[in-house]
Amino acid sequence: MRRAIDYIDGATGGPVSLDAMAAHMDMSPAHFQRLFTQWVGISPKRYQQYLTLDHAKTLLRDRFTTLETAGAIGLSGSGRLHDLFVKWEAMSPGDFARAGDGLTINFGWFDSAFGPALSMGTDRGLCGLAFSAEYGADVAMADLKARWPKATYVDNPDAIAAWTQAALGLSGDTALHMIGAPFQLQVWEALLRIPSGHVTTYSEIAQSIGRPKAVRAVGTAVGRNPVSLLIPCHRALRKSGELGGYHWGLPVKRALLAWESARVDGPV
Repeated sequence: MRRAIDYIDGATGGPVSLDAMAAHMDMSPAHFQRLFTQWVGISPKRYQQYLTLDHAKTLLRDRFTTLETAGAIGLSGSGRLHDLFVKWEAMSPGDFARAGDGLTINFGWFDSAFGPALSMGTDRGLCGLAFSAEYGADVAMADLKARWPKATYVDNPDAIAAWTQAALGLSGDTALHMIGAPFQLQVWEALLRIPSGHVTTYSEIAQSIGRPKAVRAVGTAVGRNPVSLLIPCHRALRKSGELGGYHWGLPVKRALLAWESARVDGPV
């Protein structure tokens, strides 16, 4: 499905027909439609309606979220997708300062609608979730390991499979064990309050955590979020409507925003 999304995203000259997409994937139209909808959650036609360059500006106009009034709307309320419940826990500043020393982190690779996903977690919850389609598996692995260089890493996908599959499927219970500096944790907690299918701005996040002049620092903290998708840094945009950066690649950010918008609006 990652190849199909890339094909749709790279198309020029108008929408791509179902027959053309199916031919590109060497599948029958009916089989491709069924498989795409199963993985992505919406039909190829519906997905294309949202995957446009000005979609971010439309979201800012129609689905802008003021975080001071967002409360618990996010993943725990009406803005969530399907039936995902997230339990959130932060590591203490002292534990963060030790750079993971004495910590065991299990990891494994999982399939997702956006390509291979590298998942990492402690015994308390997921601490890392990276998409590798843009930059490769080695880069994703090195990136997450570098955040907690003194931790012990164990290739044990079974230990985190239930949390990861709930996260990627947006259904069931999952847990997060966030490992970051106190300022980063503030920013990441603010991101958790953005409802699915909605967006906010970097300056709005800065305002919501009581640091209105720290927009640049907020942007850096957003980019350092180790848990893609669940801590939705893809929902943070520039005031101008530009996407801004995304640690795992701008094509993935665009795809995530389109995917969430379409699922919130309902399948076609």
